[in-house]
Amino acid sequence: MLKTFSVLLIGSTLLAGCTSLSEQDKALLANTKAVAEQAQATAAAAKAAADQAAASAAQAATAAQAAAAAAQEAAAKANAAADKIDKIFQRNLRK
Repeated sequence: MLKTFSVLLIGSTLLAGCTSLSEQDKALLANTKAVAEQAQATAAAAKAAADQAAASAAQAATAAQAAAAAAQEAAAKANAAADKIDKIFQRNLRK
């Protein structure tokens, strides 16, 4: 009888220890879940920032292309004007 009681006492002590460990596991699991959710939110924020940066870069590239086209047009007009001035000088030199 005493032997059975000792086994039951040891078993209940181990069970209490397992319950305590289970509570620790639950706390650890909850903490891990919270960290994972925070990491997921951070990743979503980083993706949104990257998407916004990509959109800004695309807008900057479009603006740069427009500026380059305007510069080419201005250079073409300047060359045409220089050609006209050169023709006028050539005519004046012949006179």
